[in-house]
Amino acid sequence: MDKLTLYIGNKNYSSWSFRPWIALEGCGIAFEEVLIPFDFPGGNPSIREVSPTGKVPMLVHGGFKVWESLAIIEYVAELFPDAGLLPRDLEARALARSYSMEMLSGFSALRNACPMNMRRPVSCPDRLEGVMEDVARIETIWREARSRSGGPFLFGAFSGADAMFAPVVSRLEKYDIVTAADTRDYMAAMKALPAWKKWEAAALKETWIVPEDEA
Repeated sequence: MDKLTLYIGNKNYSSWSFRPWIALEGCGIAFEEVLIPFDFPGGNPSIREVSPTGKVPMLVHGGFKVWESLAIIEYVAELFPDAGLLPRDLEARALARSYSMEMLSGFSALRNACPMNMRRPVSCPDRLEGVMEDVARIETIWREARSRSGGPFLFGAFSGADAMFAPVVSRLEKYDIVTAADTRDYMAAMKALPAWKKWEAAALKETWIVPEDEA
């Protein structure tokens, strides 16, 4: 099989890159990583040499390109059906896709007020209009999924659905805006993953600064 190459942005900030990266790494799928630092206003123009959208993440498999986090996860799940990126059960797979799509299309208040920043000291922001409504819905998703599966992850074992929520785990930790014990338990399970620790260690070593993400 041709190798997989995943183009990503800064690990400290790039929530969209984090999702497919931790999905593949966490499910034991081999890939080559290429990091293109977005340390220019509006991003790094060199990504357009690889990506038709001018954005990351971008997966290259042989001569074939796939972009957008969820599309990458779905594509690799088809290549490696036994890797656990998607649940095997029909209803669980549908729920995983529903949750993942809701993550893609929603929660704008949380995204805008609390950009991912793994170097950020833990502290609660001053303005939280709309954020707690987003957080309440996210906690409901996590609670319902883990109750249905038995946990510790959304569908029992770690999967692509967990990867889609990985940046939210970081946000909720760094902005210190959740207290529910079951939410904290899920966050702890995610942060204990070797893949999480590997990404976080690299993120904390980065020196690039993106002012708009320094909330």
